[in-house]
Amino acid sequence: MILFINFKPSWSQLVPHASEIRGVWLTNVDSDILYSPQALNSGLKRLKSININTLYPTVWQGGYTLYPSSATQQEFGILIDPQLKNRDVLQEIITQGHQQGFTIIPWFEFGFMAPAHSELVQKHPDWMTQRQDGSKIKQEGVEERVWLNPFHPEVQEFILNLITEIVKNYPIDGIQFDDHFGLPAEFGYDDYTVKLYQQEHNGQSPSQDFYETYWVRWRADKINQFMKRTFETIKSIQPNCIISLSPNPLHFALPAYLQDWFTWERKGWIEELVIQIYRSDLKRFITELDRSEVTLAKNHIPVAIGILSGLKNRSTSMNIIKQQISEIRRRKFAGVSFFFYESLWKWSETSEQDRQTQLYQFFPTPVNRPKLVGYEDFKKIDILSLL
Repeated sequence: MILFINFKPSWSQLVPHASEIRGVWLTNVDSDILYSPQALNSGLKRLKSININTLYPTVWQGGYTLYPSSATQQEFGILIDPQLKNRDVLQEIITQGHQQGFTIIPWFEFGFMAPAHSELVQKHPDWMTQRQDGSKIKQEGVEERVWLNPFHPEVQEFILNLITEIVKNYPIDGIQFDDHFGLPAEFGYDDYTVKLYQQEHNGQSPSQDFYETYWVRWRADKINQFMKRTFETIKSIQPNCIISLSPNPLHFALPAYLQDWFTWERKGWIEELVIQIYRSDLKRFITELDRSEVTLAKNHIPVAIGILSGLKNRSTSMNIIKQQISEIRRRKFAGVSFFFYESLWKWSETSEQDRQTQLYQFFPTPVNRPKLVGYEDFKKIDILSLL
């Protein structure tokens, strides 16, 4: 009982307070930075000029990889995103980024999601999961998406093959998963998953209410098991590869997307959290920062906050960004990451140069990222010294 009350280790006590994650997501949607070597070169120099230190470049997006992939070549005959033929964008980012001192953590953006009419879906229709009514498409704006079944062993092998070929073949600093490394709760009624559930429950079928507590828990636990396997697989290849996650807040992530990231953090299967708190209302933003599971996590591992710098033709004002960074720093989070590169400068009422100048004022000097305290090292800390 005494241990439970007083055991309050803090990773921030183990690293210099001057350290900070300053990240930016690089995507290929509504952004030109990845579509030519020249744009990439000038973009990285621009980020370096405002003392950004971490890049999260997408590597699995829209049903394609942004690097030559033997896994996708084998499964559906496409080596790389057709718009990027004769290039290896990931290698370009690593080469240029490391030369400039960036930490490079490729972002596995689509996770278990896929475009509804992609080559992967056409080749493996049995890999898709579905709702109770048999429908499979989930609309995202104007885009039609489907979801790979995270409980299907062939899907799991494909996803692991994508991940491990990156970890094996590239000198990356880490790899990041996000909210798509889960499953929308309305899915899971495909034949494979229903039969698996019945096998484990004496023939009983899953609840027709996809938010029913036990049905949510059973599916979330299956995804937990896969996350454990993913962590162990990556670490068996490259022990120093940082396992990063950028989820939604837990009160939404678990019931809506079956993503129990708090268990992943408690078990040590993730080593860095960048929580997406895309809220323009400051009061709501602060409420998310102060949630108990967030506080517990940042006393264990580096926890940064994802800030929405804007979407196409809808930029976030610099005043809002300034307020959010201030609240993040006041609570001694590990840093920030901006979604996404293009909206840092564009689509605002103010000029690109003005936004760049203000961003520089937020980060006027270079700093290192927080030192990673691995889970095994964390467990070895003398508990008595922390009482």
